[in-house]
Amino acid sequence: MEILQRPSSRQIWTMRFAWLLFALVAVSYCGWRFAGPSPLQTNLLALLPATEVDPVAEKAADKMAAALGDRTVFIVTSPDAEHAKAAAKQLGATLRTSGAFRSVIATLPPFDVSSIGALYLPYRFGLLAPADRAALQDGSFVAREALLQRLYNPLDSGLSTPLADDPFGWLQRYLGGLPLATSNLELEDGLLVAHRGNTTSVLVTATLNGSAYESGVQRTVRDALARAKASLGEAHPDVTLDRLGAVFYAEAARSASEREVHLIGLVSLCGIGLLMLWVFRSPRLIMLGFLSTALGIVAALAVTMLVFGQLHLLTLVFGASLIGEAVDYSIQYFVVYLGAGRDWDAVQGARKVRPALAVALATSLLGYAVLACVPFPALEQIACFAMAGILTAFASVVWLLPTMLPRPPKHRPRSLFDAAGKLLAIWRRAFGARTGWIFALLLAIVAVPGWLRLSSDDDIRLLIQRDPALMAEERAVRAAVGIDDGAQFFVVRGETPEIVLQRAEALGARLDALQGGERLRGWQSPASFVPSARRQRENRALLAQRLFDDPAKLRATLLEAGFRDNVADAWIAAARSSDAILTVDAWLDAPWSRPFRHLWLGEVDASARTYAAVVMPQGVTPANEAALVKAARAVPGASFVDKAMSVSKLFGAYRIDSGAWLAGATLLVAALLSWRYGLRGGIATTLPVVLAIGVTLAVFGYLRVPFNLFNCLALMLVLGVGANYAVFLREGALRAAGDLGAVWAGVLLSAATTLLSFGMLALSAMPALQSFGATLALGIAVSVMLAPIGMPSKRGDLS
Repeated sequence: MEILQRPSSRQIWTMRFAWLLFALVAVSYCGWRFAGPSPLQTNLLALLPATEVDPVAEKAADKMAAALGDRTVFIVTSPDAEHAKAAAKQLGATLRTSGAFRSVIATLPPFDVSSIGALYLPYRFGLLAPADRAALQDGSFVAREALLQRLYNPLDSGLSTPLADDPFGWLQRYLGGLPLATSNLELEDGLLVAHRGNTTSVLVTATLNGSAYESGVQRTVRDALARAKASLGEAHPDVTLDRLGAVFYAEAARSASEREVHLIGLVSLCGIGLLMLWVFRSPRLIMLGFLSTALGIVAALAVTMLVFGQLHLLTLVFGASLIGEAVDYSIQYFVVYLGAGRDWDAVQGARKVRPALAVALATSLLGYAVLACVPFPALEQIACFAMAGILTAFASVVWLLPTMLPRPPKHRPRSLFDAAGKLLAIWRRAFGARTGWIFALLLAIVAVPGWLRLSSDDDIRLLIQRDPALMAEERAVRAAVGIDDGAQFFVVRGETPEIVLQRAEALGARLDALQGGERLRGWQSPASFVPSARRQRENRALLAQRLFDDPAKLRATLLEAGFRDNVADAWIAAARSSDAILTVDAWLDAPWSRPFRHLWLGEVDASARTYAAVVMPQGVTPANEAALVKAARAVPGASFVDKAMSVSKLFGAYRIDSGAWLAGATLLVAALLSWRYGLRGGIATTLPVVLAIGVTLAVFGYLRVPFNLFNCLALMLVLGVGANYAVFLREGALRAAGDLGAVWAGVLLSAATTLLSFGMLALSAMPALQSFGATLALGIAVSVMLAPIGMPSKRGDLS
């Protein structure tokens, strides 16, 4: 039974009121969400799927990102060391009073270095530096020589220990080997300073008041930094300021996306409005078309935030381009409206256009549904946004617009429709029933060499554009401090903390054994600070075997070296009675361990009793990455984590799988159209979009443009959206007394609006959206040019 059957005035106003209520609810919800904490997600990592096979490794990647996310680093540089130090102090004071940061550190508070030794002193007989351990094992250790060296060179490292507690210097050398300093910075005048050539750089660090991905935090940090820069410029014009932090990239991404949303939205609205005005010559129809589109966009925003809780920037920018597709349904309705002239009946008009819109909607939903099935947060959101938007736009055209256009049009763009009809007739004469199939075959033959030239590049770094100025500043900061970006690391796990430490030690031994270009500058792990209990017991047993096996001889050696009787006796007694084991918990409780606590993940799976730790390598390069992966595979429970590499591999796998998804979706579309038009009709109606996909692939191959996942997924939308044009034409031809000129004009207008909006994505600063937009624009353009192939011939056959 039809929904609209010559509605009464009351029914018309009831329908209008229902849609008004729907719009008010959706707008109110969106307004409420944007009035509070911003629902925009500016974290680029949140756009990416889980990539690690091991969920512990994925959790480690998330924890590392969270640990670094709320930190900001500033480097103040000047040719004059005193100017650099003064400017750093001024910067710290300015940022501290701004209220934008929870804490700001420029001048370091006094620190008692002896507190580090105090932690290790009770466990000193189980702690040996690698060189001391090797000397004891191979028998090259000579007690008397070791004592003399210790007595005459008592300060051979920055962390000294009392002679009475460490006569052979084992603990002192162990402390000297701790990876406490992994940068170029030195402590001068209470500041962390790096001297490079003729310049001096000073470090200032700050901690955010909230998440780096909250727009409020981003704005306060941006304003505070602008004031600080202005102040520094006046007081110290020779000073440069560089910064590093997730908050700066997030703020830049948010600002860029907002600019793109405004640009794409404004250009699309103006362009589509002018096109519709030129074709329909009716401001009323333009307003109704945009009303339907606006309802779709608002509903899409509300549904996406309701389902996902927040909006990715990628979704928001893509959503601005949805205007062109959502307005297609109203355009097809207006074509029927204008084509009917004085015979217009709103109910009959809706009935006529509904089959074409329903089939077009089904093909579009199918394309977006494939996106929704990809385990990629950004694509899932885009699919949800698009499906909610076009469903609402379809419903508004079928049930709302008939209540808004009860009267016949005052005029018809007859000349335009006639011109479009002549163009269509010329096209059909050139590519008739048999010629159309020959043309399709020739087009496929020409495309084959392009397909053979296709290449791919799945590097995620090519798909996420970061602000070039911020990247330059980041390089300057890392060069001054001398640190890596920390994006590559090892995760080591085990059933107990002891097993984790043992495996971390085994991994460390393999890393130390790397030779030549595969060598690292160093590495950090919890085992660097806390040896496993097994290692501590082995060290104690080694000392007992090599040194404490003859207490009298050892005592005599100590006395001969000048130690007093009570000191020698106390030290030997302590060695023989001590069996304390240093634990990770004891190390974590020490205040000075705070900068290194991210290395210990602790219990990551309570049900399986799984613990994990992070090993951070320094100096990872493409030359040694394969060796690092090999080292991790040789240690049980260890894995090498490279988020960018993992995502790139996953994108490559998805790109390959997308071929199967596209083939399956094409078969489903063909089946749907065959159900509607019969087998030959379904094949003919599907053929234009299939050829469009093939031509798009060939063009990318001929132009040597590497294909990536976003290109492949855009082909899904080419299938879903591009198939609509052949459907609209065929449905127009099947309608009794259908004006094919009006139908073809509507199809061309629909394609133009879609190209205008989706084509704008090709101008986006986001490379992923550039790939998306370029593929969509090319595929849709070819789809509409080939759409008449799907029309029935005069004899009722297929062309």
